[in-house]
Amino acid sequence: MSDVTISEYQDTYTNSIGMEFVSIPDGEFFMGSQSDEKNWYRNERPLHKVCIGNAFFLGRFEVTQKQWTDIMGINPSRIKDDDRPVDKISWNEAQEFISRLNERESTDKYRLPTEAEWEYACRAGTTGRYSFGDNEAQLGEYACFGDESTGAYPVGQKRPNPWGLYDMHGNLWEWVQDRYHESYEGAPADGSAWEETGSNAKEFYVLRGGSWITSAVGCRSASRYYYSPNGRRSRRMGLRIVRDI
Repeated sequence: MSDVTISEYQDTYTNSIGMEFVSIPDGEFFMGSQSDEKNWYRNERPLHKVCIGNAFFLGRFEVTQKQWTDIMGINPSRIKDDDRPVDKISWNEAQEFISRLNERESTDKYRLPTEAEWEYACRAGTTGRYSFGDNEAQLGEYACFGDESTGAYPVGQKRPNPWGLYDMHGNLWEWVQDRYHESYEGAPADGSAWEETGSNAKEFYVLRGGSWITSAVGCRSASRYYYSPNGRRSRRMGLRIVRDI
């Protein structure tokens, strides 16, 4: 699939605790792995067209430990560093952070991205395995991945994707709003979160993007992972959030 339509790219926004957001335009894209993609997984199919009807702001970086601590008062991360992304975060804790951030800023505009919004922003108008193309040898320029010794890097150390978003590949798996389904059969085509239950649904929520310990295959734009909403033991999991326009 080759055609991705987008409206004009616009603006940035910085909130009261220094979180920088990039404006993501409305548009259409094909979600999932391509028919000729190498090393795809069954939960990435079928490839399907999604329309993102409204522009939104998405965090330029993953939420840092400093930002998390400013709102929550504690830092659960194993390796403490203000500039590293916060890790060991459950889906439920991500929701609590967002609730408190909304309260801090007297708004209701902050939320987790939907899975479709996340992949749309990650791809940034591209259709290959990664936002920079298909050459796995280049991944190290864009992602912290495949190294059991490091832990997550401080945010923004690698190259950004075409829309100015950092660490969309690797560093930490990022929670999204959607309940996990084993395939895209019946998935929403309007970019909304897929939260309904059914035979294809599981009692887990979706993570996207790969992590510092994930293989190159797991860091592809289409790659998906899942975990219990209450689980917080993993150093591989963090978050990036949306601010509605």
